[in-house]
Amino acid sequence: MRRKISMVSDESAATAPRGGTKDAATRPVDDLAAEAADGTSSRPSPPSSRPDDDALLDDYSRTVVRAVEMVSPSVVNIDVYKRVRPRRAAAEGTPARGATGDEREVRAGTGSGFIFTPDGFILTNSHVVSGAARADVTLNDGRRLAAQVVGLDPNTDLAVVRIIGAGFQAARLGESRSVRPGQVVIAIGNPYGFQCTVTTGVVSALGRSLRAGSGRLIDNVIQTDAALNPGSSGGPLVNSAGEVIGVNTAVILPAQGICFAIAIDTVKFVAGRLIKDGTIKSAFIGVAGQNVPLHRRLVRYHGLPNDSAILVAAVEDKGPAQRAGLLEGDLIVAYDGQPVGGIDDLHRILTDARVGARSTLTVLRGAAKLDLAIIPGEAPRP
Repeated sequence: MRRKISMVSDESAATAPRGGTKDAATRPVDDLAAEAADGTSSRPSPPSSRPDDDALLDDYSRTVVRAVEMVSPSVVNIDVYKRVRPRRAAAEGTPARGATGDEREVRAGTGSGFIFTPDGFILTNSHVVSGAARADVTLNDGRRLAAQVVGLDPNTDLAVVRIIGAGFQAARLGESRSVRPGQVVIAIGNPYGFQCTVTTGVVSALGRSLRAGSGRLIDNVIQTDAALNPGSSGGPLVNSAGEVIGVNTAVILPAQGICFAIAIDTVKFVAGRLIKDGTIKSAFIGVAGQNVPLHRRLVRYHGLPNDSAILVAAVEDKGPAQRAGLLEGDLIVAYDGQPVGGIDDLHRILTDARVGARSTLTVLRGAAKLDLAIIPGEAPRP
């Protein structure tokens, strides 16, 4: 180390100019002191201003910042209040402005949402506003407005609420077909009441299925590792272009980085129906059943594509299945020619288009295969 320093010193002395302006390394101390006193030192002054922050941001950071700035004005916080009797009020939440009679309102929970139309329609999760006696929405600009629940669909965990006012900025909705695994995504929400919290990650997988609170499966769910926490439910999942590609809905708590969002194409369909009708219609046939495996001989004998079926455990009195002649112990293996290997398969088939439509239910009764004519009814509203 000493040798290296010595070499530099020697090189500086050897290259110092022999005439003209003296270098600071070879000038007398008296000259330097005089220059310092009158402010004429030749030493360069530090930069007068710091570099622009934009120059310090990399492409990834600029992309995230731009997307957040586009969407965050549309993100809202939703406070939900429920009515309880006085004995339970203290245990269930913070008292809110009161209800009449023997009940009063308490704050029951909070969640996120985002404005998707300029006239104040907001998307959120069904489990956020389900059972709400009242909901208040806090906007990004600090305004707090009363909200009306327009409709909810527990089968997809989606809900639409509306606020009345002006100056709302609606988020842009993307398309599910543009989403790819590995794509950068941004989750925005209000976890634990921390307003407009931003987390980033990637699309981990597409086409997942998630069990809703109603017991039905939600198909085509987006899996992401963008962190979600309680209170983030209902917030938008955003791509790098600032378009909403999903609605954040769930997280597997024991795991790390396994979170889920409802795909935007499903969201668009459900939101349109909720605004129009207030609910999503679905068909039902009035049976209770369970998934069971089929004996190999039955599968081969009848040429069935699945090795499982639905065992009918109960038939609703005067329901569509009873009128069709379905009995307890029957095995449902197909509906209108579509194979049914379990309850989830039957749920996917029984859409609103099946309500009132004459169909064929294929069952195994003993060793026989029967086709029963059935007309599904409309499922009761939640």
